[in-house]
Amino acid sequence: MHRLSTAFVLGYHGCDEDVAENLLSGHEFQASQNAYDWLGSGVYFWEANPLRGLEFVQDLQQRPKSKIKKPSVVGAVIELGHCLDLLSSTGVNAVEYAHESFLDVCRVADVEVPQNRLGDDLLLRDLDCAVINHLHNVRDEAGMPPFQTVRGVFVEGDRIYENSGFRAKTHIQICVRDHTCIKGVFRVPDDQLKT
Repeated sequence: MHRLSTAFVLGYHGCDEDVAENLLSGHEFQASQNAYDWLGSGVYFWEANPLRGLEFVQDLQQRPKSKIKKPSVVGAVIELGHCLDLLSSTGVNAVEYAHESFLDVCRVADVEVPQNRLGDDLLLRDLDCAVINHLHNVRDEAGMPPFQTVRGVFVEGDRIYENSGFRAKTHIQICVRDHTCIKGVFRVPDDQLKT
């Protein structure tokens, strides 16, 4: 919602090796539009964490019907631009308001409110996705400037030791909605993909 943080960040996108090569040769990223995407529709990146991007795509490869043949990661220089930043109070307040508005819409339309689901980490975020996409729609209908990116922190995974406040898969994720915010794509050096 603002430009209070640095303008550029490095993001890492986990994908199949063929997709990575296409991206490196200039093809455009494909936006995810799953109902369970954590930050709404857009292109997803792990901020400053290439190894987490690789771990994600390796996990994805193990799922039934996975299209991942060889896990890979590409890096990107991302300008956050007009960002719905959920690391800020302003961003959190905007999503909280959007949730109230979304519940009103569901009530009037007599439709069931989606739920976040799947384990303690709520890996499928149907409600969060719907609320953030609703916020984008409300802003669009009001003629307000669109958010170009969405950024959030996620505490995820097992505790790294007993009674730890730290989790093994905690990360900052960026969802890019405006492709002009992706300023460049680069090959990730192998040494950045090792533990």
